[in-house]
Amino acid sequence: MMNGSKIKGKFCSAMVSLASFVRFLRLCFMEHVKFSSLLRCKSFGNSEKKQVVQAPDSDRKDDHDEVLSSDEKVTEKVRKRSMNKRRQQTKGWKCIDNCCWLIGCMCSASWFLLILAYIVPVSLPALQGPEIPGARLKREGLVANHPVVLVPGIITGGLELWEGKPCAEPLFRKRLWGGWGSGFTDIFRRPMCWMEHLSLDYETGLDPPGIRVRPVPGLVAADYFAPGYFVWAILIENLAQLGYEDRNMYMAAYDWRLSFQNTEVRDRSLSRLKCQIEILYATNGDKKVVVLPHSMGAVYFLHFLKWVEAPAPVGGGGGPGWCAKYIKAVMNIGPTFLGVPKAFSTILSAEGKDISLIRTMASGLLESELLGLQTIEHVMRVSRTWDSIVSLLPKGGETLWGNLDWSPEEGLECSSEKKRHLQAESRENNTKISEEMSPSQVKHPKRYGRVISFGVEASEVLSSQLPTISKEFMHASISTDSNTSHGEFWTEYDEMSHESFEKIAENKVYTTTDLVDLLRYVAPKMMQRAEAHYSHGLAENLEDPKYNHHKYWSNPLETRLPDAPDMETYCLYGVGIPTERSYVYKMSPSDRRKGIPFRIDSSADGGDDCLKSGVYFVDGDETVPVLSGGYMCAKGWKGKTRFNPSGSATYVREYRHKPPASVFEGRGLESSGHVDIMGNVALIEDILRVAAGATGPELGGDKIHSDLLRMSDRVNVPL
Repeated sequence: MMNGSKIKGKFCSAMVSLASFVRFLRLCFMEHVKFSSLLRCKSFGNSEKKQVVQAPDSDRKDDHDEVLSSDEKVTEKVRKRSMNKRRQQTKGWKCIDNCCWLIGCMCSASWFLLILAYIVPVSLPALQGPEIPGARLKREGLVANHPVVLVPGIITGGLELWEGKPCAEPLFRKRLWGGWGSGFTDIFRRPMCWMEHLSLDYETGLDPPGIRVRPVPGLVAADYFAPGYFVWAILIENLAQLGYEDRNMYMAAYDWRLSFQNTEVRDRSLSRLKCQIEILYATNGDKKVVVLPHSMGAVYFLHFLKWVEAPAPVGGGGGPGWCAKYIKAVMNIGPTFLGVPKAFSTILSAEGKDISLIRTMASGLLESELLGLQTIEHVMRVSRTWDSIVSLLPKGGETLWGNLDWSPEEGLECSSEKKRHLQAESRENNTKISEEMSPSQVKHPKRYGRVISFGVEASEVLSSQLPTISKEFMHASISTDSNTSHGEFWTEYDEMSHESFEKIAENKVYTTTDLVDLLRYVAPKMMQRAEAHYSHGLAENLEDPKYNHHKYWSNPLETRLPDAPDMETYCLYGVGIPTERSYVYKMSPSDRRKGIPFRIDSSADGGDDCLKSGVYFVDGDETVPVLSGGYMCAKGWKGKTRFNPSGSATYVREYRHKPPASVFEGRGLESSGHVDIMGNVALIEDILRVAAGATGPELGGDKIHSDLLRMSDRVNVPL
């Protein structure tokens, strides 16, 4: 329950942000108004000149009637011609006008609802939400105990400009990414300049010459992604209820675009994190630290756990036992331990289900050559300079993610919510649904192991019915097109020929192993640079000295947890939301292939919840499938295994999704979306209890709602 001062503060913040957006809308129309005014003035001047006729003397009026009549006809024709010309010149603005009005209406409605959500609870106490977990637990006697470290994930951390090109001079020390404030309108005045400064060097993966963009420090780095859109803010507010503040809470901000090891090379981010943990430990009565990584932050911190004990200069030099001394628990929120399939679609065609839907509904918004947008191509050009995206590629190959005929999720429901609904129906009808659907019950078995298929049929038929075409072409040098022109934007597709595109489509289906090879073929420079920092395999023998290299440290299947028997590891994530697992692709129209030759086939629908708009779904948190978020805690690290030799305790805690009941709940008190879960009251309570000193068994141990255990049993990884 928020008091009046907090609501007033948030309301004022919302008003400031709304004012920024209004300034942006004014920019949309400014040039239009100037241009239209100029046309009106010019047309009016010409009309005046044409209509000037000397007044004849009264005694000659009758003699000139016929001449005046003729002049009036000429003047009328000139006036009509001028008006037609003005209409043609202003016609090109209609699309911009419509876009601005549409954006204005949508944002005005959003801000109205946001303001309403702040004002109404003050006026009508009956509509106030339930008491926040921090306040309730404080009344129960819980207080701040163990220091807390927050580790943000990809894209949620703020970035600010410290050095740039002349076009970015007004943006000095303003945010280029995340938590936009006063610099919002400045960014949208110069979008190409903005994207240039968000890009990294294509050869080194570090700063381009003359550009320095750095992570925003402090808790404000990732409290809000945008005004009103929280990331860590709700959790920070609840921790503050128990007594947490800057002295016992730290945001481990880092540049999420860089490879994990390069965050140390350029910014010393890993060294800073090591020092901060040691300081928190020493200044809080030698209390061990509770670490809260989110999303990609989970694999970033996994890399840190190996780095901190490795010898310098590659590692942090903490030595064996550092983790056992300083870390109580690692509570991974929405972890991407085994990667996400949408990373493939992001690199291949810069899209996922949301972009595919927008492209279907309003393709001109993303691809209009008339407006010079080519948004998707620009997104691909920038994102392919970010090595961090490669860290999200699925790990473990076909052993974890399936092959042409098998996958861990095959035969299971697309979401735990649908499974729950079916089970409820069966109880009402006094029938029993089998644990696993038989082949006769499945009209079209979902072959999720085919992560990308060209055509719905290729995603469903038996592997014996697929065309037998060799994939050896992916290991050959790229066939280039001599007529290729890079134009205003550039992707590595520009260096490929149409014959190469057709060969890719002719192969029909690609598993995770095939797709890594395909990315090396279509994006060789990106993959060569990034694979110096990441690996996506499955270790056969962890005693092999090669696994001491830092590129293996963020893959839980190619590294070990530290020797810290008392350290607890949690996998906390949402379930019950359809999550992207595999895709149906098609060739782009011939006039679009010079930029991105492939796209998700949004016309592909399966008539059920598993295939919609060219995307196959499984259970998860909308971004991370259950298998990726939970397998390591449920099986890979459970007990003493080769990946967890000390046998430190691991726990799976799943949070079933429940959408908000009304607009006054905001994004929901029980939402389990990948980012929305940061406001989930059950997750917040679990975190507060562990930070206050509780252990996994005191929370109740594992809490699993999905089919995670059955999926894990199907995965044949030697442990």
